Amino acid sequence: MMVWVVAILVSLMLIGAFLVVAIPDLLGAVAASTAVSLALSVLFVVLRAPDVAMAEAAVGAGLAGVLFALALRKTESRRTRDEEAS
Repeated sequence: MMVWVVAILVSLMLIGAFLVVAIPDLLGAVAASTAVSLALSVLFVVLRAPDVAMAEAAVGAGLAGVLFALALRKTESRRTRDEEAS
């Protein structure tokens, strides 16, 4: 049973990683990257490493996702202003 759970989580992570590269929408790519980090944190819980899982969820999914989204928002607003000016 444990092997199937790990296989499913790894499959979800691979699909999410493929979507990060394949999705043309940058916000969707950030969401897919966050989903990969969340699946990895669940995998760490399954493998009985809850301290590593909490760190991955906080840094990988939480902080990195927010920073990527904020950076994307800043660059999109700058691009919009530059397009309006020209």
